[in-house]
Amino acid sequence: MPEWMSPALIMLAAALAIGPARGHLRTALVLGAPLLTLWAVWQVPDGVQDTLRFMSYQIEPVEGSPLRRLFATIFALMAFVGGLFAFRLARWHELAAAYAYAAGAIGVSFAGDLITLFLYWELMALFSTVVVWCGGTAASRAAGIRYAILHLLGGVMLKVGIEGIVVSTGSIQITPMLAQDFNSAMVLCGILINAAAPPLSAWLADAYPESSPTGSVFLSAFTTKTAVLALILLFPGEPLLVGVGLFMVMYGIIYALLENDIRRILAYSIVNQVGFMVCAVGIGTQLALNGAAAHAFAHIIYKALLFMSAGVVIYRTGRNKCTELGGLFQTMPLTTVCCIVGALSISSFPLTSGFTTKSLISQAAAYEGMATVYLLLTAASAGVFLHAGIKFPWFVFFQRDSGLRPKDAPWNMALAMLIFAALCILLGVYPQWLYALLPYPMEYQAYSAGKVLFYLQLLLFSGLAFFLLLPLMKRTDTLSLDVDWLWRRALPAALGWLGRRADALQGPAGRLLQWLRGVFTHLAVHYLGQPHTADSEERGLFARSWPIGTTALWIAILLSAYVLVYYL
Repeated sequence: MPEWMSPALIMLAAALAIGPARGHLRTALVLGAPLLTLWAVWQVPDGVQDTLRFMSYQIEPVEGSPLRRLFATIFALMAFVGGLFAFRLARWHELAAAYAYAAGAIGVSFAGDLITLFLYWELMALFSTVVVWCGGTAASRAAGIRYAILHLLGGVMLKVGIEGIVVSTGSIQITPMLAQDFNSAMVLCGILINAAAPPLSAWLADAYPESSPTGSVFLSAFTTKTAVLALILLFPGEPLLVGVGLFMVMYGIIYALLENDIRRILAYSIVNQVGFMVCAVGIGTQLALNGAAAHAFAHIIYKALLFMSAGVVIYRTGRNKCTELGGLFQTMPLTTVCCIVGALSISSFPLTSGFTTKSLISQAAAYEGMATVYLLLTAASAGVFLHAGIKFPWFVFFQRDSGLRPKDAPWNMALAMLIFAALCILLGVYPQWLYALLPYPMEYQAYSAGKVLFYLQLLLFSGLAFFLLLPLMKRTDTLSLDVDWLWRRALPAALGWLGRRADALQGPAGRLLQWLRGVFTHLAVHYLGQPHTADSEERGLFARSWPIGTTALWIAILLSAYVLVYYL
């Protein structure tokens, strides 16, 4: 490969070729491109590989390091297993968007400067939105719009911060910093939006469950983990991140315990698990940063496994709520077993990957004398076992029989789940294989009698508490309100109140309010349109129903042209 060529471009080329390809050629592209990308990832040596001139700046499209290679490896592996899971069910435009999305994540992994990082960052935002829209329902279209707005906000904040850094320092290098001024604070805020840090975290639980059963598998892997990588590269040791991470951990647990929708449970669990990584970045020691990287690697595997098991259930039954499911283990034994493996992994059960990675983070806090942080992370591990380790598999597969008798997973979905289930156990039994890939050398023993006994006691008593309190744990068909209520309900209500006030007021103030309402109505109707109008032609330009394939194709063409101009 040319030194300036990022392995991400292989995935991007595959995304462009998936649409025109047919039959076995498309299958070969879907399965072969991630493996070729994985090979290319390991051909990138350490250091900046080449520089390109862009205006007055030296662009570094590819920079290798153990940390970057680790994240690019799991992103490429995730693309392969996700493609294997999805290729017989997903439509071509969903696969193309998912592979372009993965290309963005791999591009961020190797980006050697802030401009390249921002380019691939926006590539991810663009095509992840398309993946959400590929859910093909009115709810997925609306959720995709809200998702795009939040990521547009995050991208603008990141861009403002980068421009400020470039103006003040004249450098576009990716170097560690602290959020001590406006520019670095804007960069941090832009990254934290992608990391799903509250209060702007509701986009994750809003959008991911509305995507297709296959699309949510891809969505679970890339956006939040590239944010973790960016935090490790740019903000290691930022004290604010310890508090943010702990808040994310507890917030995710509480909302996951309240949820009824099985994919919303897993979505809030992502927030919870990313909180562990954000907290580790805030601790900032070599052991903590190793823990953040290792846990991100393991999390992608077991979280995708859980989303796969949920996707199979939804695909086979058409149901997505705990109150509608139960007793599925009778006809879906393989999916049940794979789900249990993922649930044990996310709960840090000994001999699974979660145990060997999450313990790095808590141990790093203990070494730094952060007793409160250590105790909160330990308590959170018990909470994770409650909502993801027990609640999710119990209500889906084992609770009161729902009478449903669906078939088990198709062969490709089953194989994808088995690959990730095997990796969960392999990394739990032989963690040295993962430790050898971490950015900093360390001598750490994952297993000791005291540590194993402590975690077993913690998890077993958590399980006992779950079943003793089972009557309180049973879900009802309700909706949990999150911060997105402010712009989904409160903001329209406030605008309606202003409109009524405008009608009541007289004089200049009333005329001004009426004028503002008229301008807003004009923009809303003629540009955003009336999304519930029966006739598509009566809607505004941006509210009409456009074929997803056409949308994805135009996005791919425009983005490819931009990338071509960028590199030339």
